[in-house]
Amino acid sequence: MAYILRYKHNILLPRKKYEGNLTLVELHNALMLLVRHVQSQTFSSDIMLIQGNKIPSKAFRKLNVFLDSAGILRVGSRLKHSLSFNNNYPALLPSNHEFTRLVVTFFHLKYFHAGVQSVQFLITQQFWILSSKAVIRRILGKCVRCFRCRPQSIQPPMGDLPASRVSQVKPFLHTGVDYAGPFNIMMSRYRGCRTSKAYLCLFVCFATKALHLELVSSLSTEAFLAALRRFVARRGRCQHLYSDCGSNFIGASKQLNNFMLKSAASEGITWHFNPPSAPHFGGLWEAGVKSVKTHLSRVIGMQCLTYEELNTVLVQIEAFLNSRPLTPFSNDPNYMTALTPSHFLTLEPLSVPPELDVTSLPVRQLDRGQMLQKMHQDFWRRWSGEYLHTLHQRAKWHKSSGNLSPGTLVLIRNDLAPPLHWSMGRITEVHPGLDGIVRVVTVRTSNGTLKRPVVKLCPLPLSED
Repeated sequence: MAYILRYKHNILLPRKKYEGNLTLVELHNALMLLVRHVQSQTFSSDIMLIQGNKIPSKAFRKLNVFLDSAGILRVGSRLKHSLSFNNNYPALLPSNHEFTRLVVTFFHLKYFHAGVQSVQFLITQQFWILSSKAVIRRILGKCVRCFRCRPQSIQPPMGDLPASRVSQVKPFLHTGVDYAGPFNIMMSRYRGCRTSKAYLCLFVCFATKALHLELVSSLSTEAFLAALRRFVARRGRCQHLYSDCGSNFIGASKQLNNFMLKSAASEGITWHFNPPSAPHFGGLWEAGVKSVKTHLSRVIGMQCLTYEELNTVLVQIEAFLNSRPLTPFSNDPNYMTALTPSHFLTLEPLSVPPELDVTSLPVRQLDRGQMLQKMHQDFWRRWSGEYLHTLHQRAKWHKSSGNLSPGTLVLIRNDLAPPLHWSMGRITEVHPGLDGIVRVVTVRTSNGTLKRPVVKLCPLPLSED
């Protein structure tokens, strides 16, 4: 634009031609011409009111706007004796114009990708943008270089509870399993004995939140098979097992996944795996691991126990956690009993025949076996009538960031590397849940295809125009 104005000036005034590099005056005149053109497109009605000595719109009254000698709409100020004219009376710019976006981008790049407050301070020395902070934040949010330094992943809303969490089924019919540790132990107490590592294998019931803890000596396939057999022998048949694909199950061998599938098939168990790198998909057993570790750290401290001592402590912690209250039995303040997971574990043998519904029969008409059945059925009735109502609300993840679509370019979050070293990939397939919300996608990278949750992905803010 400055060269066009120079060409026009040289034609009209050939005796006073401008030659050589552009001067600051020429650049400033070209900029003001563009500003006046943008204002004539956006604020035409208010400019006509000001030219007719009429009151402008309400949004401009607080700004005390006026037209200067060049016909540019400027913002009034009370500091005319302390600043220069351009700094004291900045030119007004709209918030939703392409020229405004170019001005913000120019200052952002010129001053080495400055932040929102710095860019706003620099711009207000020449221009006044309506709703400037929101405009600058929106434009700077599309800077790919700044985004890669501080990437933001999306968060889908919290999903509905699956049927296995809210169905009246036998305890541990749907079970989540996870590993914790290692813990330093001694096989026996004698002079010069060496310490070794032991691990905790945790099983949690989806319906009642009951826990079953097994102490295993290693992450080997034999140790896990032994823990699974002990769990089934003590708690009864397990139909569905849920776990993650983390290293706590893979251990030191890549064959652990195949072993888990084979052992599950031999026990008649259907195994379900969470997506890789998605620990929040197993929040139920992660919370159980946290509870167990909290008590272990307070009870054991820095002591090194033997295998039998640590196993005894874990069993006692299991009994304590299975006695935690789920919901009170009564609203009477004098009634101190609460419904706990242990109520569902001690009133049923490992093999249970079909039972009759005896909840409506009086206790005096029942024998001892039917009375135990009635107590167990009453527990389930109170569980479905009182405890389930406490699960209505979503504690977090309320807002939706929108579903990702195939073809989106994303950064894959890696907690072991800085953001600038995160690998980049493109989404090839989405896997929506039962509610239609996409929480898991397949990403194609330079090293192959990965399956990741969307909370581990950061979509690049690439403009579509």
